[in-house]
Amino acid sequence: MGGIVWLASYPKSGNTWTRNFLHNLLKGNADINKMDRLTTWDSYAAWYKPTLGRPLEDCTKEEVAGVRCDANRRIAESTTDFVFVKTHNAMVMDRGVPMIPPAFTAGAIYIIRNPLDVAISYSHHLSKPIDETIDFMNLQGTQSENHERMAYEVQSSWWENVYSWTRKSHPAMHIMRYEDMLDKPTATFRTLVRFLRIKATEGELQEALEASSFERLQKQEREKGFREKPKDAESFFRAGKAGQWQKVLTKEQVSKVISENRRQMARFGYLPYGR
Repeated sequence: MGGIVWLASYPKSGNTWTRNFLHNLLKGNADINKMDRLTTWDSYAAWYKPTLGRPLEDCTKEEVAGVRCDANRRIAESTTDFVFVKTHNAMVMDRGVPMIPPAFTAGAIYIIRNPLDVAISYSHHLSKPIDETIDFMNLQGTQSENHERMAYEVQSSWWENVYSWTRKSHPAMHIMRYEDMLDKPTATFRTLVRFLRIKATEGELQEALEASSFERLQKQEREKGFREKPKDAESFFRAGKAGQWQKVLTKEQVSKVISENRRQMARFGYLPYGR
């Protein structure tokens, strides 16, 4: 049995970009619809159905919580090496069960993005107004529902998600800022590669970066579609920029985000000057 290396983040923070980079580095040019060659998602129904014995949508959250550790054990046992697992779950207890079981955890990468920009990207992703999206991001303890393909997630509010993963430093935890991924990709992803102890030449690093550029991801989505795109969203890979909030959000919207998330925003350098 190997162990899980979590690729964790609040939604729309760079998780898929990071997954694609690792695919390109370790597996060669990666089709965005075949990233399950290297990574998986902790909420995929396939990990839960063998124990539950019936469709997820027919199960209660209590029933799913009761088999969550079995599901994570199944993920860890799926390889003799480490397995990269995407999650948007907060590192919390739910119904007496850890959402991120330490027994199967080998390490974690947490990707963080300015919530002011997340609000814009997430509103497009959810096909909801920005004000409604900000209210959702500020709502503590948020959970999704079980459905055909996915077990419910305990995403929580933006600040809860960030704090749950980053409140304690740990040698097996690596934190990456989305803004650094954009501004200094070579240095940022090189540090990630070193953290994971992956042997890669500078040429291999650059090739993987080029193959996972936002433009390449957008092109693949236009040509092939992307199966992780929500049904009502126009696209998954929308803009891939930082600082859009300065032109898009109103003063009231900025204040609403800051009022609930100030402490974690300050920790990671996201508070606007003078706030």
